[in-house]
Amino acid sequence: MRLVYKLSIFTIFSAALLAGCSSTPTVQRIDVEEVRDLSGSWNDTDSRLVSKEMVDDMLSRPWVEQHISRHGNIPAVIVGTVRNLSHEHISVKTFINDIEREITNSGEVTFVANSQERSQIRDERADQDLNASERTRNAMGQELGADYMMIGSINTIVDAAAKQQVVYYQTDLKLVSMADNRTVWIGQKKIKKLVQKRKVRY
Repeated sequence: MRLVYKLSIFTIFSAALLAGCSSTPTVQRIDVEEVRDLSGSWNDTDSRLVSKEMVDDMLSRPWVEQHISRHGNIPAVIVGTVRNLSHEHISVKTFINDIEREITNSGEVTFVANSQERSQIRDERADQDLNASERTRNAMGQELGADYMMIGSINTIVDAAAKQQVVYYQTDLKLVSMADNRTVWIGQKKIKKLVQKRKVRY
């Protein structure tokens, strides 16, 4: 009887131990707009908020009205290279996509496809030229050229001591005229995060 009792205790203890060591993650769906900073690193919230604020600032400056007054049409913008000069991995492509979305949805300027997208579209036009009817095909040489290109960088400064560190992000963007290399807008957005490192318990 005592042996059976000991075996039962051992079985319960083993089951509890295995349950505690289970590698199955707990998953909870959350709203994509919800802000959650887990590591203190650049995340989707930073990308979304920085892109929105910088595009809003860009479109509020005099260069838009100056272009319309000079040329009689709204400006066409293309996003060039945004370099990640920070100490961590940042998905620059996601950041650029956020910028492109904000520019396009504003309706205040025309957004032009980037070089990779244009290459795919040109291949499709070439295929249409051979296979599509004359009524539906789109001719080569009718593309809208960009008036301005946006370029920039993301930098970081890290100040760490003991179990604290301050991470400072600085995003710099500028808009350059394709016609004469004039810089018509410069934008800058700063983010500072205080990260508290947790004590490791054994």
